[in-house]
Amino acid sequence: MKFVDVILPLALPRLLTYAVPDELQSLSMPGYRVAVQVGKKKIYAAIVKAEHNNTPSYPVKNIIYILDDKPLVHQHQLAMWEWIASYYMCSLGEVMKAALPAALKMESETEVRLSDDWEAFDKLTEAEELLINELQKKETLNLESIADIVQSKNAMPLVQRMLQKQLVVVEEHLQNPFRAKFKTLVTLHPEINSEEALNILLDKLKRAPQQEKLLITYISEVASLDFSLPHKLDRQLLLEKSGVSPAILKACVDKGVFELHKEEVSRIASSGEASNGIPFLSDAQQRAYNEIQAVFDDKQVALLHGVTSSGKTEIYIHLIEQALQQGKQVLYLLPEIALTAQLINRLKKVFGSKVGVYHSKFSDAQRVEVYQALLNNSSNMQVVLGVRSSIFLPFSSLGLVIVDEEHENTYKQQDPAPRYQARDAAIVMAVRYGAKVLLGSATPSIESYYNAITGKYGLVELFERYGNVALPEMRMVNISDLRRKKDAGFLSPLLKKEVGDALGRDEQVILFQNRRGFSPFVECRECGWIPQCEHCNVSLTYHKRTNQLVCHYCGYAMPMPHTCLACGSSELQTKGFGTEKVEEELRYIFPNATVERMDLDTTRSRTAYENIIDDFENRRTQILVGTQMITKGLDFENVSLVGVLNADTMLSFPDFRALERSFQLISQVAGRAGRRLVQGKVLVQTGAPHSEILEQLRNHDYKGMFQAQLEERQAYSYPPIVRLIKISLKHKDENVLNQAAAALARMLKDTFAERVLGPEAPMINRIQNRYIINFLLKIERSKSVERAKQLLQKCFAELSLISAFRQISITPDVDPM
Repeated sequence: MKFVDVILPLALPRLLTYAVPDELQSLSMPGYRVAVQVGKKKIYAAIVKAEHNNTPSYPVKNIIYILDDKPLVHQHQLAMWEWIASYYMCSLGEVMKAALPAALKMESETEVRLSDDWEAFDKLTEAEELLINELQKKETLNLESIADIVQSKNAMPLVQRMLQKQLVVVEEHLQNPFRAKFKTLVTLHPEINSEEALNILLDKLKRAPQQEKLLITYISEVASLDFSLPHKLDRQLLLEKSGVSPAILKACVDKGVFELHKEEVSRIASSGEASNGIPFLSDAQQRAYNEIQAVFDDKQVALLHGVTSSGKTEIYIHLIEQALQQGKQVLYLLPEIALTAQLINRLKKVFGSKVGVYHSKFSDAQRVEVYQALLNNSSNMQVVLGVRSSIFLPFSSLGLVIVDEEHENTYKQQDPAPRYQARDAAIVMAVRYGAKVLLGSATPSIESYYNAITGKYGLVELFERYGNVALPEMRMVNISDLRRKKDAGFLSPLLKKEVGDALGRDEQVILFQNRRGFSPFVECRECGWIPQCEHCNVSLTYHKRTNQLVCHYCGYAMPMPHTCLACGSSELQTKGFGTEKVEEELRYIFPNATVERMDLDTTRSRTAYENIIDDFENRRTQILVGTQMITKGLDFENVSLVGVLNADTMLSFPDFRALERSFQLISQVAGRAGRRLVQGKVLVQTGAPHSEILEQLRNHDYKGMFQAQLEERQAYSYPPIVRLIKISLKHKDENVLNQAAAALARMLKDTFAERVLGPEAPMINRIQNRYIINFLLKIERSKSVERAKQLLQKCFAELSLISAFRQISITPDVDPM
């Protein structure tokens, strides 16, 4: 008897085992997606991890059936899932949830419908007849409804029997996410096979002017009518061009004028044919390219440290071309969806339909189609451009991984688990495929640069901007006096003048404010009351467009009150400024300028990103205001001025990475200025213009920043000198949480001694009605991180044995950002 261990999309501590039915005993099943019963009412799609002949010591259920005709996940992927689960301290089920498009995970309330062939069965049980009668009325039913109909607490055995007999099937959108998408095409009826036949038909239709109009539109759209070939025209296009109703088209089909045909279409946007050749490299770019090749002869990973506008993308394109000539696939990782819109246009001009895109703004059907195309090698797609989830795709011959803007913290998944770092995971994945990895950045992460100068990675430097354009002039603008003035606004006189001058020269401006919304909080002038979230210990942000106060942590929202809810005063005032307020005031100050805002609120959809970038790229927008998504690798040739409206909020953030991140963010947004023929200008508004980090920024001194930060981290034991694991405890009752934290602190300090920091409540110590307490574990590079994780898990298990603490949520975060 054969058994299989399966991965379910659930946070389970171990794999579940199922028996394999007799008819499937000969099939090698690892990687297959199978339907299994969990509990009494749930059916899930599970991935077979392993098969064996070890009979469990407990009763096991049979798998119900196989959902696909070939494995959905191959061995490279399963090995990668295991590494992520082990390294990032989570379950395989949590990795599965992150790895597969939603349509491939059957985890909703399971619904069934009648099979198309159910009428072929003449011997039905009473329960089957009863259920079929109900399905004829309602089309689909979930298991709870079925249990009520057949008056049984457990309807699963009945459904399972009916599934196996193929009387019912699992609802199609869950069972078959690979189902094709079709469009309807219109052709002339085969009997209309000559000019004479066509003229006779036109004469007949003179009494039906709408049908005649439809036929004439068809002829004009086809342009050159060759009766020996069927000319297919899209049904929707024909109706739109002719302006007639679908009923008119149906009448023409019934009369034998047209025929309708279904044709399968891809959901993956076609990139068309390549229109450009491989770009020419400058001498500096060619030297960097050659150095990368030399590094790859000796090492798996190279770090390309190239200043903004040095032409790193052109070097990437040459490396991609080389990989394709070797018959290899390429994964091009980006930190933000916003970047894909501009970059896909550049890549498709060179590589055409070989380029595919994968990210969360695509529909689930589109993501499934990309997944299937790679799994089956069924398309021309060889280059995948995507965000962090792209590392889970089923590559078969991966040869190169490019991690652009490798320093970005958006490569790190925060919540939910797995809390993986896509850059690091991509390196592990590439090793499994024997692929090379190129990390690229103008401001590398301190960890990556440390790995490069200590010899773990190869280091290639490119400090010459393309065309020898100078790096932007960076000036620090002291706004201490501005802050003391009432109603002074957020633009210093100098920045206001420079914006006006740039607009006068018909140049474009980018203004960076890393806070969305209109105002960070609202305050009562009389009593000082500030509206707080009901579920989190944080003030609500005012959004003027919706006239709501919104929590940016849990989504709670309330209408903006007219009076203070504490004292009744009508003297409510907004405090501080976000991107929405900046946008509004700029429209007032520069009424003739077109202003656009790019933040999470204005880019909820994929097309919103693309439209904002396209408008700015084509100079329909003159001033672009945004949060950090405008800092990442976008290329606009007409931008001459960049303004950072408030550097101090970033610099003063209580985190050991605050100065590094501030340097990266400001350097990156500064790099948007002067990228073609003239030197750009950057104005940074701050209350501390002479601080060390701002001097380093002014001088574009990355190495100075790196050295200063490294010395500080060596002194206080922070990465890259040590590894970190953050442990978060969460519970609804603050007292219970404090007691659990004290108990865990004793265990951790007994085990790890001075390596443990905490317990400590974070700045925002309650989110979604759960209080939070954190610990930080520091592990020396010379010590085994795997051993540390085992000891941690032992401490977690001991805490969970205490009955009062069983409801405590324990969340480890390895390599937190």
